[in-house]
Formats: sequence, C-alpha cells, structure tokens
Amino acid sequence: MAPDQQWLEQYTSQKHKLAPPYNLETYFEVNEIAGVPMRRFSVGEVSVPTGWILVRDPLAWLRRDDRPYLTQVPQGNFTVTIAAAIPDGDSPRYASVKVGFTGKRSVRQEEALLGIEDLSNLAEGEFFGFNVDAGLAAIADKQVRDAYCDFKDRFHQEHPEGNIYDDYFAALFDASYQQHPGMQRSGGDWISWTIPGTDYKMPIFATGFGDGAYPVYYGYDDNDEICALFIHFIDVALAYGEVEEEE
Repeated sequence: MAPDQQWLEQYTSQKHKLAPPYNLETYFEVNEIAGVPMRRFSVGEVSVPTGWILVRDPLAWLRRDDRPYLTQVPQGNFTVTIAAAIPDGDSPRYASVKVGFTGKRSVRQEEALLGIEDLSNLAEGEFFGFNVDAGLAAIADKQVRDAYCDFKDRFHQEHPEGNIYDDYFAALFDASYQQHPGMQRSGGDWISWTIPGTDYKMPIFATGFGDGAYPVYYGYDDNDEICALFIHFIDVALAYGEVEEEE
C-alpha cells in the first residue's frame, strides 16, 4: 500500500533528520575507527527476486504479512559484506552490513521506511529501524520472506514441540564457526544459508550488541541512483572512542 500524500509531504520535509551520522561507506573503506581496528568479510549472497525487501529478526519478527520498504532495489543475487569492529579485550562486533547493488560508491544514505511511520515529532539523528529480540538479522526480499515463512510452517508442523533455533539453526551456526572461526564467537555468529527446497539465499547474522532496534539505510551514488543497502548496528566512534575529560 502506497503512503498518502500527507505522509509523503512530511517525509520530504523531515527526511534529512533521519540521515546517519556519517557516510556508512566509511565502515567498508578504512582499517580503523576511533582507534578500533575494522575488518570486512563476506557472508555469501542474498537473493532479491522482486526488489521489494525487508530487514528483520528472522526468528522473532519476519512474518508473512510484513510489508517491505517503500523503495524498490535492483533484482538479482548480491554479496552481503559485514564490517566488524575488533575492540581491545572484546569479541568482534558486527558494526555494519552492506549489500552493494551496482558496484558504485554511496555518497549519501536515507533511512529505509515503510510509509506508515509517525514523522510529526522527529529530532535530528533519530531513526525508526527494526526490532531484534533473538540477536539476529536477515535481509529478505518479499518473495524470499514468503518462502522462509513456508519453511518455518513446515518445521513447526513436523516438530510441534521443537524450537527452530535449537533444533535446526544452532547446528548451522556451529558449523559456520568451525569453518570460519576468525570473525565469530564460539557457537557461530553468521550463516550463509539457502532456504531448503528453494534457490533463495538468505544469510543470517548477529546484530551488533544483540537485542534492540537498528536502522536500515539505502545508499545513493553521485547520480542519485540507489546503489547499496546498509544496516547500522554500532556507531564505533561513539561506542569505543575515548571521551575527553573536562578540565
């Protein structure tokens, strides 16, 4: 369902307040932020058959009736890259996720919205984001969302007393850790997953500091065309930068 004219007018006047604090491409270009080492790695491809996508916690919040974001993206299979912060004395923390659609650099970002948000009392730097209750996230085209919901329905029909994470996903995450231990905690933090019975690829990965709310942004190139999607999990400079003491 398209948003009404009043919402669109509000969005046009307020969208600058929803911009990220800086260009999120930085996470995928530099080797250090605020003294914290940054590393990048791929978790495979994501399938985008229609171009209408969602970002959700796949265990708690990816449901068949969820609406996709307003803006359609290119169709195809695209690499999903994670930018991880490596803070001293802590495990790697996934700071941002990027899906590059065109290979061009993003020069600005706008938050991905549904067209139903209340824009009337926005403050600078606020975001809407998506909720996380299981410490995980996934990017899903609406057609992939439906295939995933079919998979979950079959699982629960076949395992009426089962837990889909403990009885299915946990072994996949552990196998991922065994194969790629460098950027994961014991037990696994990401999987490059294809929905059983389909060709749809839907990587699943840990979210920054775990449960909470996280913003999603579309990146636009210097021709003002959409070229990427970003999930912003951690403001590395804010979270790990040294705070100067007042004299």
